[in-house]
Amino acid sequence: MSTRLATLEDAAGRPLRDVVYDALRRELINGDIKFGERLTEPKLSARFGISRTPIREALTVLCSDGLLQREDYGFSPVRPSVPLIRDLYELRITLELGGIQRAMTNPAVAHDRALLEVERDAWLALRADPPEQEPGFVVRDEEFHVTLLTAAGNAEMVRALRAVNSRIRHVRMYDFMVNNRIETTIAEHLGILDAVLAEDLPLAYQLLHTHIGESLDVVLERVTRAIAAMAAE
Repeated sequence: MSTRLATLEDAAGRPLRDVVYDALRRELINGDIKFGERLTEPKLSARFGISRTPIREALTVLCSDGLLQREDYGFSPVRPSVPLIRDLYELRITLELGGIQRAMTNPAVAHDRALLEVERDAWLALRADPPEQEPGFVVRDEEFHVTLLTAAGNAEMVRALRAVNSRIRHVRMYDFMVNNRIETTIAEHLGILDAVLAEDLPLAYQLLHTHIGESLDVVLERVTRAIAAMAAE
């Protein structure tokens, strides 16, 4: 586990809560914090050399992310369930592909082109200036998939996708810990958008299916590795 923040120089301009959150989140995702290990406010306060308040705030957010769970004394890492991840991804694929499928099978359904064009402009900007490799990119990724489904016009499917996203967000962070994964995601998103805007829905369907499947493969590989690391003595 890393030592205390470098005299908090990295915290310049950012709340200490965010600095602690980023450090602990990365350690949890990489498996540096073992299963059964207890994280407590006093120990973390001493480690980072700061007061307990930002520590408490960071731990609260990590619990909301699903990476930590509260124990009788302190907090401990949550062990991801691989079968559950697969089931939730299957539901995610069904919902997202369903948005394109309904437009393919129902002539009365058409994607909201204006909405997708705005989204395409945003991803073109990301391609021109890609963000750093960072697990928090999962939030922006979710926005793309929700927007794509929203453009297909079924609000209940969108509501269901948001619920699924909230349950897999803590493991989908692993997706963006792999080198070049963000750049790959940007390129794949633009390919999907281009296909939908060109009204080549069979191609969009295929590209989206492959894109989510590759994401699942990356997530499961990273989760499995983290589980092994966290369980190691």
